[in-house]
Amino acid sequence: MIVLYIVITILAYLLGSISFSVIISKKMAGFDVREKGSGNAGSTNVLRTVGKKAAILTLICDILKGVVAVGIATIASLIWKEANGPLLIQLAAGAVVLGHTFPIFFGFKGGKGVATALGVLLICNWQIGLICLVFALVIMAVTRIVSLGSIMAAILYPVLTLFIHEHYIIAGEGNYSYLIFSILLAILVVYNHRTNLKRILEGKENKLSFKK
Repeated sequence: MIVLYIVITILAYLLGSISFSVIISKKMAGFDVREKGSGNAGSTNVLRTVGKKAAILTLICDILKGVVAVGIATIASLIWKEANGPLLIQLAAGAVVLGHTFPIFFGFKGGKGVATALGVLLICNWQIGLICLVFALVIMAVTRIVSLGSIMAAILYPVLTLFIHEHYIIAGEGNYSYLIFSILLAILVVYNHRTNLKRILEGKENKLSFKK
């Protein structure tokens, strides 16, 4: 059974390592998005440097990485019923976000994991995922700071896990493992935004213009 956990974790990591922002920016604009703007391999930087269509496509693909990784783990847990379903899902979810952040196919220089983490949340627990998404969008709309919405939603995730115990794709006993996972994922996302957080505190963080 350990082999199953290892295989699913590796598959999820490799899936996460497909950096769609780099692929799409090279295809549509002829350059690596990591060489422009903020240098981040994410949809926000694609929006600023390539355009809306490329950014939307990148966002959708990055979200789907999280959905597919957890989906594969879920199917595996249904086939091998003796496996610990929640653990298998959490390993896949964590690995796909790590792959997005440190992609083996692209020199371990990836994005900040927000879109892929969103995909993970939406399939693991659609209610928690939707609440985090709406919360992030409201923060972004009010402040025009994408990173702030991402950070606040990441912090909200473990809080919601404390109170919401239904709608998990595969529930664990008491769902305590999902709480631990949510804390670890939140720490990773906030850590990936550490430079953004510093600029926010200094009042220097870039803001989106909805008029463009």
